[in-house]
Amino acid sequence: MAEANDQHNAGDTSGKAPLPVDGFQGPQEPVRVNHTVRNVIIAAVVVVLVVVLAFFGYRGFAGKKSAAAKGSESNPVKIGVVGVTSPEWPIFKEEAQKQGIYVKLVDFQDYTSENPALDSGDLDLNEFQHILYLADYNVKNHKDLQPIGGVAVYPLGIYSSKYKDVKDIPAGTTVPVPNDETNQARALGVLKSAGLIKLNHPWTAFTTPADIDTAASKVKVLPLKAEQVANSLKDPQVSAGVINNDYVKDAGLKASDAIYHDSAESKEARPYINIFVARKADADNPTYLKLVKIFHSKKVAAGIMKKSDNSASLADEYSAEMLQGFLRDVEKDAKAKD
Repeated sequence: MAEANDQHNAGDTSGKAPLPVDGFQGPQEPVRVNHTVRNVIIAAVVVVLVVVLAFFGYRGFAGKKSAAAKGSESNPVKIGVVGVTSPEWPIFKEEAQKQGIYVKLVDFQDYTSENPALDSGDLDLNEFQHILYLADYNVKNHKDLQPIGGVAVYPLGIYSSKYKDVKDIPAGTTVPVPNDETNQARALGVLKSAGLIKLNHPWTAFTTPADIDTAASKVKVLPLKAEQVANSLKDPQVSAGVINNDYVKDAGLKASDAIYHDSAESKEARPYINIFVARKADADNPTYLKLVKIFHSKKVAAGIMKKSDNSASLADEYSAEMLQGFLRDVEKDAKAKD
């Protein structure tokens, strides 16, 4: 019986693998790889790589495009101004381009938006304000914008329809001044330097009529709205008035009609130097400093003088460091006032 079983197993044709003998493993079924799945995985990886490379390639291209040198045609220096049609600006742009610097002038309709635009990076520079205005902005907003070049001082004058010389103004008469904070302090400085009033304290850009030593002063000071000062000259009790530059022409006057004006070189005039302003990080930017130098050229200066009826005193002798020192002084006074 045992032999019959052995013969049967040896001759089995059912397709089953023979049983192992004495622990020996017979031929094994080869491992079959699913090539379709593998190909799909490889294709997916390739697609992902292509997308990633394309994305970073675009980012790199975009980065190169935005990294064009400041002042190039594709990345001009943006300067905020008030009055882009003033004679000096087309000349300035042309002169700058001749020296390889492209400028884009951004025109504003008021004086409140330019400094925030500069601080946020929407502008590279601005030119519309004097040192006092900048000091007031920095102190009130805890900012640190900096002047990098002077433009001009526009003298503030004393005008009269009755007298030709400030020395002829009678004692006890009335002299109106603009009542807004900025121009009022400056007007008092003009009257002080003209010998018409005396102050109880050293003059600052924040001096008010309360600081006048009335007993020791020659005239009485009357604060009025800036636009009303010129009309007040018709009053018999008014001997003269300090008229804001913005209203001189409106009053039918010329800057040359002033019987006295402050000196652009005086200490009292420093807070009123009009300036180019940059962010502190850009205060020594060579391209911006070169633009200031171009602005100081004779051709641009001619445009400034034309705009001001030849009354402007150019402020091209002050270095950026000097102007920044003036700013610190005014900021100190502003903080003391508060």
